[in-house]
Amino acid sequence: MSLPCLSAWGNSMTVEFSPFLPWTVLAIMAVAAAVISAYAIWRGVRGAWVRSLAALALLAALVNPLLLQEDRDQLSTIVPVVVDRSQSQQTPERIKMTDEALAALKDRLSRFPNIEARYVDSTEPEDTDAPSTRLFSTLSTAVADVPPARIGGAIFLTDGEVHDVPAANQSLGFDAPIHGLITGKANEFDRRIEVIRAPRFGIVGEEQQLVMRVIDDGPSPGGTATVTAKLNGNEIATLQATPGQDTPFSFKVPRGGNNVLEFSVAELPGEVTAANNRAVHLIEGIRENLRVLLVSGEPHSGERAWRNLLKSDASVDLVHFTILRPPEKQDGTPINELSLIAFPTRELFVDKINDFDLIIFDRYQHRGVLPILYYDYIAQYVQNGGALLIAAGPEHAGQDSIALTPLSTVLPAAPTGQMIEKAFYPRLSEEGRKHPVTRGLDGSGDEPPHWGRWFRSVDVEQPQGQTVMVGADNHPLLVLNRAGQGRVAMLLSDQGWLWARGFEGGGPHVSLYRRIAHWLMKEPALEEEALTARAAGRTLEITRQTIGGDPGNATIRSPSGKTETVQLSPSEPGLYRAEKRMDEIGLFEITNGDLSTLVHVGAVDAPEFKAMISTPDAMKPVADRTKGLVTRVADARGSVTVPPILPVRGPVRIADDDRMTIRMTDETVLKGINTLPLFAGFAGVSVLLFAFAAMWWREGR
Repeated sequence: MSLPCLSAWGNSMTVEFSPFLPWTVLAIMAVAAAVISAYAIWRGVRGAWVRSLAALALLAALVNPLLLQEDRDQLSTIVPVVVDRSQSQQTPERIKMTDEALAALKDRLSRFPNIEARYVDSTEPEDTDAPSTRLFSTLSTAVADVPPARIGGAIFLTDGEVHDVPAANQSLGFDAPIHGLITGKANEFDRRIEVIRAPRFGIVGEEQQLVMRVIDDGPSPGGTATVTAKLNGNEIATLQATPGQDTPFSFKVPRGGNNVLEFSVAELPGEVTAANNRAVHLIEGIRENLRVLLVSGEPHSGERAWRNLLKSDASVDLVHFTILRPPEKQDGTPINELSLIAFPTRELFVDKINDFDLIIFDRYQHRGVLPILYYDYIAQYVQNGGALLIAAGPEHAGQDSIALTPLSTVLPAAPTGQMIEKAFYPRLSEEGRKHPVTRGLDGSGDEPPHWGRWFRSVDVEQPQGQTVMVGADNHPLLVLNRAGQGRVAMLLSDQGWLWARGFEGGGPHVSLYRRIAHWLMKEPALEEEALTARAAGRTLEITRQTIGGDPGNATIRSPSGKTETVQLSPSEPGLYRAEKRMDEIGLFEITNGDLSTLVHVGAVDAPEFKAMISTPDAMKPVADRTKGLVTRVADARGSVTVPPILPVRGPVRIADDDRMTIRMTDETVLKGINTLPLFAGFAGVSVLLFAFAAMWWREGR
């Protein structure tokens, strides 16, 4: 139990009681003494007042009053200073303004010994793909260990583009002014571009539509803006756009998988930054059903393997013809009694040849079915971007070989006229271990390979392109080559069906055939020389595919224009990789030699890049509610100054238009307590002796 006695700035005095007997006993004694004293005084007993005072002194001694004096120190006032270091603040001019304003602010706050400033840098959260300026989240973290009564105010040094400003009904957690010191200049101008509507998926080769918009923040210069469109790094169009209006754009998806569509608008003199002058849209290319023409020269054991493989793929539309009765076969059977379908040569190889994505000649030979001119049409089809696969058997080494027709102009290997008749294990060549078509085939890592043997192959002269598989005595077995804009593959044996039948354990015929077909149709993942990159969060993963030697380092160009090199380390034969965590968000360009690729790190519509001009508007509402000040740190000439500090006690009731008000705290910290017993020692004995002496003196008269 205590009673306040005296208080002053920095210390206070109170009276507490530490009784020697329980309060119940003392209460009974006090009541009894009061009754006896009152009765004695009422009856006029001599010495009743003296006895009452003596009883009171005795009770006071038993209650044991203590005088307590607290020694307290005034606590400092906490003022958090949140410095915006987001990407919108990373222009050279704003970096300079921020550093100068921060130095001036530190100087002003250091003049007040009772103000403890906490300086905190605010950057984009590393665990998000959509960067934004979240200064109030940083503020909450900075003062999480501080009682609200000790916070005298908060100062934000920012460009004003703050994305987590509390709503009008949202509490800050403390009652103190919020001040905003705005970098940048008034009437800034910035031009940016955004993709408004666009498909996320598109069928390869079909036209797609999207809508983009050029936006001028601040005073617009007017006129039209020149926009350059690039698809996977290649420029595809240049168009004029009116700022503030939607601009439609049509394009075709060139390939399956990920495609990067980039729009860039030319930088204007005086605009804040060119970091948001590019907009990126990612579209996933989906292939329609592939049209494949399979022409089998004659029925044989491997024909079913090809047919089953192509028919099992739901994305393949297969047209299959087998030449059962060549023109030279004359057995006297009337034509009208034959149940065979005539081979539609003109329809397939003239009228509709360009409708096919891949043509396969399976053990086909020139026997008069196709006019000699049609082989030239097939060669032109390849030169113009078509795909041709030759699965050769003994007929390819004979006098009716298609290598002796105009088709030879696109074939990578010419037969010698000999067959190699001996058992062998198909093996990967040195290039084949690195080439994505054959790299990592199941069983290829063992010696001999963990698959069945083949027994014959076509002997050819030194082939062009890449020999990725070899047969007996290292003779070429699988040759891949480019011809003009198209591609050609030659499998120089007809015994792949042995793997399909499971002979000697079989082999990876499905993987091999499928990879060959997809390489012929220019699947990006199977390119032998390729540079790709992907983003996993903020980690940039770079992959370099090559069938050559060490490709050297890769160069990364960030959205801000900064460049850095990373070392590509070998991970598999023909594969080199590198990983690096990026500090920036946006479109990165990676180059290695003559190859380049684009990758977007983070969300393509991140708030941090939607508006880059400095503005006091975002922070004005919260500053007005808390009686704070929002002002620019730079004047018209570019000189940087910060407002003076105004410390006040008690609640801040009005805002100051020229000074930053800081509410000084009244909080104190207890350093110690001094205790003085009032009825202990000589003082207590003296009072008791005086009381009893007075009583005896009165009785003795």
